Amino acid sequence: MEKDLTTEFDEPMLFGHPKGLFYLFFAELWERFSFYGMRALLTLYMVEVIFEALSDRDYATAAVYASYGSLVYASTVIGGRISDKILGMRNSIFLGGVLMSLGHFVLAVENNVAFFLALSLIIVGNGFFKPNISTFVGTLYPDGDTRKDSGFTIFYMGINIGGWVAPLLCGWLAVTYGWHYGFALAGFGMLSGLIFFWSGIRNGVFGDKGLPPTSGEIDRKVLGIKNRYLIPLLSVLTVPVVAYLLSSYKPLGSEGTFFGDQDIVNVIFKIIGVGILAYLAYIIFQSNKEERGKLIVAVLITVFMTIFWGFHELSGSVITLFASRNIDLGGIMTASQTNSLNSMWIIILAIPISLLWTFLSKKNLNPRTPFKFGMGLLFAGLSFYILHISKNSANEAGLVPFAYLLLMYFLISIGELFMSPVGLSKITDLSPKRIVAFMMGVWFLSSAFAFQVVGFIGKQLAIESTDKNIGGFETLGVYTDGFLLIAKYSLGAGILILIASPFIKRLMGDVH
Repeated sequence: MEKDLTTEFDEPMLFGHPKGLFYLFFAELWERFSFYGMRALLTLYMVEVIFEALSDRDYATAAVYASYGSLVYASTVIGGRISDKILGMRNSIFLGGVLMSLGHFVLAVENNVAFFLALSLIIVGNGFFKPNISTFVGTLYPDGDTRKDSGFTIFYMGINIGGWVAPLLCGWLAVTYGWHYGFALAGFGMLSGLIFFWSGIRNGVFGDKGLPPTSGEIDRKVLGIKNRYLIPLLSVLTVPVVAYLLSSYKPLGSEGTFFGDQDIVNVIFKIIGVGILAYLAYIIFQSNKEERGKLIVAVLITVFMTIFWGFHELSGSVITLFASRNIDLGGIMTASQTNSLNSMWIIILAIPISLLWTFLSKKNLNPRTPFKFGMGLLFAGLSFYILHISKNSANEAGLVPFAYLLLMYFLISIGELFMSPVGLSKITDLSPKRIVAFMMGVWFLSSAFAFQVVGFIGKQLAIESTDKNIGGFETLGVYTDGFLLIAKYSLGAGILILIASPFIKRLMGDVH
């Protein structure tokens, strides 16, 4: 008789799942509401307010946006380690939520210093919140529980609901009442998520999950202060340091010099990147033949995922500016609200594509990982090619139909569903057990490096002007020519993977 895992589960149940799942669902939904609501406004706010007086405001915006995105994702590696070793998931999520709430509310203060401090609070807070709430979901289920996959599906639906609704509401508030009302709503979203999480703890729905490690590190004193108090203190003290990095967006050198147009954050991530690649080369060299092949594939899919996210994350920067300056939105939505389109398509397409893989598996036709990655990059390339040819349909004001943007997001969302859910699971399958945690850290860091790609492209497509109403034919050619180049790189990468897929499959061995 099959073992009934639900009888071993002590926590309260709801709809056949641990009740704690639904508290985490709403906590994450509201956290993503705050994150994507703020992100939808960020680029336009910098262009139209923070750097309004600068002729190179697009360049400055691209640099700050890239640094913000890179540091947001890099912080999760540090926050995750602190949680594992000292704080535990509950304390880390709560600390992160408090810092992020403060950051969103500080954004509602119209002041340039406050702006950089606010972004820094969000970066530091995200480092504690983001890696732990997803991990928390997995701890709610016993090992071997077949409900875990559907539990994560429910959880990730909350992410996309937040990502869909937030730009619509925050964007509407920003246009109707002012930027800071939009930012404040994002702050209330984060606060709501924190309240949901706290109520789950108070109601005991998490049982004994997410508590600090039994090693007692949380109460160990360093410099006479317990870690449970020292870490929040150090986190707050880190905020002005991160704010300084964000505000140092100007190039360290000039064209033709050693640093060129690189700022401090660019240099930091280049050093980190070289160090990681060197260590990966060492690990691969030390591995046996079977491990070596799988590790090479793990590195390859991480690199290709970085390229994909680098193009995908342009949605919050260059594509938002393109929507503002060159899309005939026709009252359908504002430029900031177009950030909701990706999550909308993910919600619509996730189940059909999941059913497609299930159907193909039954027919023994489910394509292996290299094919899915190749197709994902082809869809991404096609999406940018759609934006490139949109110039042929521009009206007399240099505006192109909204349908092109809608189709672009449709295609890149399919690409995302081909790549993102697959990649994460394959990293664990391809990595030797002794370094799986390190490889997961590298995988998450790929999103941080993707924002370096975003920054590079954003700088190349920056428009020099002090006119915040610039647009039409003054900007159309710059953007559409840039989109063509992105399309070529993405299509080229996709074709390369498809050609190399037989070789890659051999390296993967028994991993599908």
